[in-house]
Amino acid sequence: MRTYQGSLDASGLRVAIAAARFNESVVERLVSGAQDCLRRHGAREDDLELAWVPGSWELPVVVQRLASSGRFDAIVALGAVVRGQTAHFDYVAGAAADVGRIAVATGVPITFGVLTTENFEQAVDRAGGKLGNKGWEAAQAAIETARLLADLK
Repeated sequence: MRTYQGSLDASGLRVAIAAARFNESVVERLVSGAQDCLRRHGAREDDLELAWVPGSWELPVVVQRLASSGRFDAIVALGAVVRGQTAHFDYVAGAAADVGRIAVATGVPITFGVLTTENFEQAVDRAGGKLGNKGWEAAQAAIETARLLADLK
């Protein structure tokens, strides 16, 4: 049986990060984790781009533009949506998750590093705190998926 598995070599990959400014203190940590991961796995500074959007709600439209541009091998979507006392959380988190649909439609791997937490402490724990950095994990998944797709051509 032939088995395919993407490598974690980011050299030569062009990667965009789309990051939500809302809950910026958390998202900045996710962005730092993603950038660190990409660089440590061989990505060149010139091959990385960062687009800041107002909030996680706006991620899909910007990710769609980035994916449709043909300039990127992978996109990392980052944000933090913290549950409040209204249904707003459900709408924003659901809309942000549309980036998965965009990945399927465009064929560009888009990883979902949008935290959806019950409280701010949980978000901090997942943005470089005691539960690791989900930005790093999303970037690592982007590298591996981009390499896997290249191998499957």
